Amino acid sequence: MRSVVCQIVDTVRRGDTVRLFKSHNPSYPDGGQLRDFIYVKDCADIILWLLSRGEYQGVYNAGTGKARSFADLAHAVFAAMGLPPSIEYTDTPEEIRAAYQYFTQADMRRLRALGYDRPFTELEDGISDYVKNYLLAPDPYV
Repeated sequence: MRSVVCQIVDTVRRGDTVRLFKSHNPSYPDGGQLRDFIYVKDCADIILWLLSRGEYQGVYNAGTGKARSFADLAHAVFAAMGLPPSIEYTDTPEEIRAAYQYFTQADMRRLRALGYDRPFTELEDGISDYVKNYLLAPDPYV
């Protein structure tokens, strides 16, 4: 499955308007559904850090501990591409509305308690790196 950022870049490159889900929860604005977006480089850093210590076992959350909106993510993609935002909101499909999660955020206390104290990449910085250095690169796999 392609990342949401990759999907947005492809949509923008085709000249289409980006579509995000409307909110069907009065506590959240359209596009205001929150997720704990983490940059893959930060996930890799966590894994390498844990492996370098060897004595840790178990399951650990990998997130930033800071939820951000899908609208924030889309705006950051447009900014990385140097374009003004073009976003429309579409109804969340009926079949998933009842189970749709409006807020997810990783609890990072267990990992932090082990001593992992490195900062996480800000959403805008990670998206800028991903878009400019990979998705828009002549060969994104180099």
